[in-house]
Amino acid sequence: MAVTRANGSDGGHPALIAVAHGSRDPRSAATMFAVVEELAAAHPVLDVRLAFLDLSTPSVEQVVDAVAGAGHTEAIVVPLLLGSAFHARVDLPGLLAAAQARHPRLRLTQADVLGPDPRLVGALRERVLATGADADDATLAVAVAAVGSSSQAANRRTEQIGRLLAAGTAWRTEICFATTEPGVTQAVSRLREWGCDRVVVAPWFLAPGLLTDRLAEQAPDLRHATPIGAHPLVAEVIAARYTDARQTAGTPHTAVA
Repeated sequence: MAVTRANGSDGGHPALIAVAHGSRDPRSAATMFAVVEELAAAHPVLDVRLAFLDLSTPSVEQVVDAVAGAGHTEAIVVPLLLGSAFHARVDLPGLLAAAQARHPRLRLTQADVLGPDPRLVGALRERVLATGADADDATLAVAVAAVGSSSQAANRRTEQIGRLLAAGTAWRTEICFATTEPGVTQAVSRLREWGCDRVVVAPWFLAPGLLTDRLAEQAPDLRHATPIGAHPLVAEVIAARYTDARQTAGTPHTAVA
């Protein structure tokens, strides 16, 4: 399965390689293909392709090879990641360095990760509202659930997601993690100590998968918003990262909007 607008050359626009994490859960890959299909439809001048770091196909190596084979001389690689952790800082740069050595005539530029971005937080807020939540309900609280990291600094940076989500609402928010402490049950207990009668779990995830299932199993009595998924704002942020990376690379261009 592939998403592409291949034209055999840059045509004034570098290829856009969107790189997702990958998962054993087929729902995750299906969601990321839907995200990239929406992006390609919104920007038909771009050759848009999806690759995965692990567990799903096509791989980053396969997609870079295909882009080079199509005649491109430049590609912008946008990590479809919500945090700038090991995958964005170590894994992907290593893969791209190896690919650059294989294809010296193909210029590869890695863009910034997607999050945190106010537009993505806005999409998450819409997912919460879709559960029947009222933005003016002061008795409602939201447990924002992220993956979690071994880096406490990275986990602390996630706290801003809760603050941004609550802005302009009457909600109280608390951050929790699927892979480290505090977990969702701890966050819910804290929110209820503050007098919040109802709690919605908002997964700070792009796609459903094993970790979002784990969150649902840990708090089966709560409403769970759906992951951000193929929301139009996701495609908008990907396009913005692409344009910013072109500016950083010093490539003359017209912004894709």
